[in-house]
Amino acid sequence: MSARKIVCMGYTTKDIHYFDHPGPANTADAARFAVERAQTLGIKKIVVASTSGATALAFLDAMKDTDMNLIVVTHAVGFSKPGEWEFSPDAAERLRAAGAAIVTGTHALSGLERALSRSPRVGGGSRTEAIAEALRRTIAVGLKVAVECVLIAADQGRVSPEEEVLAAGGTIEGADTVCVIRPAHTASFFDLQVREIIAMPRVR
Repeated sequence: MSARKIVCMGYTTKDIHYFDHPGPANTADAARFAVERAQTLGIKKIVVASTSGATALAFLDAMKDTDMNLIVVTHAVGFSKPGEWEFSPDAAERLRAAGAAIVTGTHALSGLERALSRSPRVGGGSRTEAIAEALRRTIAVGLKVAVECVLIAADQGRVSPEEEVLAAGGTIEGADTVCVIRPAHTASFFDLQVREIIAMPRVR
């Protein structure tokens, strides 16, 4: 019997930062880690979730004196109240003046599916929301948010499936999860790849 040949395909060793707890207190560190890894990898775009604009401004500050582009993904209009956009107009003005892009779109991992699952006339489980819940519960809320924001940004033409991006999301507010993602459009969700996790809460 011939010996089985084992081929080493190579590997890379990198640091992962684990926050003791989730939440907005991690935002400044998450922004710093995102910029550092983006610089190391030569990535030019950072995608960040921001409800009011506060998290986006923290990332903008961390990106000062770099040639990176900030893409801010907000809640959809009507997410909390019909017709209402939760983003601060002052924050939006500051971000746009600094060259950041602000993207507002239908939530890729809920959207119309949420209307069906909430409806007393229709009800039933939503496969889209099941994907979101799996990401949220088994890895981190912020990872689900980061993935969803990249899908939205790709659908809006702000990022390309041909380029890696840094993406950040958080738990309720702020940022506590940072990752490297190869984007995909929502209709090609299973082409999206989370290629690195740079930071996340260890206990969730």
